[in-house]
Amino acid sequence: MLKTLRQVWKTPELRNSILFVLAMLVIFRVASHIPVPGVNPENLRNFFQQNQILGLVNLFSGGALRNFSVVALGVGPYITASIIFQLLAMIIPRLEEMQKEGEAGQQAINQYTRIATVPLAMLQAYSMIALLRQSKQPIIGALSPLEFAGILITMTAGTMLLMWLGELISERKIGNGVSIIIFAGIIANLPTAVQQAILTFDQSQIVNLVAFAAIGVITVAGVVFITEGQRNIPVVYAKRMRGTKLFGGQETYLPLRANMAGVIPIIFAVSIILFPTMVSQLFIHAKTPWLANAAQKTIEILQNQLVYGIAFFLLVFIFTYFYTAVVFHPDRVAENLQKQGGYIPGIRPGRPTSEYLMKTVNRIIPAGAFFLAVIAVLPIAVQNLTGSRSLVVGGTGLLIVVSVVIEIVNQINAQLTMREYEML
Repeated sequence: MLKTLRQVWKTPELRNSILFVLAMLVIFRVASHIPVPGVNPENLRNFFQQNQILGLVNLFSGGALRNFSVVALGVGPYITASIIFQLLAMIIPRLEEMQKEGEAGQQAINQYTRIATVPLAMLQAYSMIALLRQSKQPIIGALSPLEFAGILITMTAGTMLLMWLGELISERKIGNGVSIIIFAGIIANLPTAVQQAILTFDQSQIVNLVAFAAIGVITVAGVVFITEGQRNIPVVYAKRMRGTKLFGGQETYLPLRANMAGVIPIIFAVSIILFPTMVSQLFIHAKTPWLANAAQKTIEILQNQLVYGIAFFLLVFIFTYFYTAVVFHPDRVAENLQKQGGYIPGIRPGRPTSEYLMKTVNRIIPAGAFFLAVIAVLPIAVQNLTGSRSLVVGGTGLLIVVSVVIEIVNQINAQLTMREYEML
């Protein structure tokens, strides 16, 4: 471990990339403490203590939502826009073609995603302000149209800032920028959570603490097992003459991970499962009786831990399948192997190789998706046994933190390995 850290520090590019990422996270944390004008912080704090759903949203904003800061929306609108375009790419031929165009097509889709983030951020900011206005205790005072528009623009700009910071982080190839920002937000809440646990410690809560520790260990072990689990497909490269030298002939393998999607399915699932509740809370005091009743019924259904757990399980399972289909393209892998003179023993190059890879992936992904979904809902099961509502948030946060750390470590190790090959 210490040897690896010394290697990282002695590699100028890696050291500069890590320092750059840390600088971007410092900017994020500073912005999360710049509040939007006209908010009563005490009433806002009380409102969040009474609303568990908003507590989970606040988790992914790194406490920025609890402070109602300029980056209170976090990267939620950007994630929503990404989900929309990834779904559209599966049904719109033009977007599907753009995905196949490589880097140029991906850049065009990313640009569309950025543009779509703006109206989504404004809509979410408007919904959040409307939700806070429904509190019994005044959180936001009377706003003129100009002040209201100013808050919308400020919060939208905050989301665009985080989106930009996330893309800058991703360019450094240390990890996914959006995931790292969410990771930083969760870690930033850790000192406060530990302090509250110490101040409110009671001997009657020993069982809950033991359960929390057990679920933490199981979650960490499960996430590591799933993330690192892979099926190695043997690949042989044919011998070829280049000039007077003979190349190829070596045997290697193509790793197919049990969970290619990483932490993204969890982020997607949380974003989707919170959406109905957020929308329903906007209409709970509607003048139309049936609309208010429907909103109240939706909130009551999703507050049921059994319904919430089943929905969360299914969403994580489905999104693991979905995102794997987005990031893994067997046709392209088979085509690249054929161009490089590689083949899978016993499988003909081209279409048969593509079909074999897809068949193999379809066999290993269900296991990875199932275990990831089980780990995601495991804290909910423990919460029902112990009665501690903090375990749900802590378990989800722990799941994301471990996955992001593994991703960062793997990317750093990959860069170190690549530089060792370049030096040979």
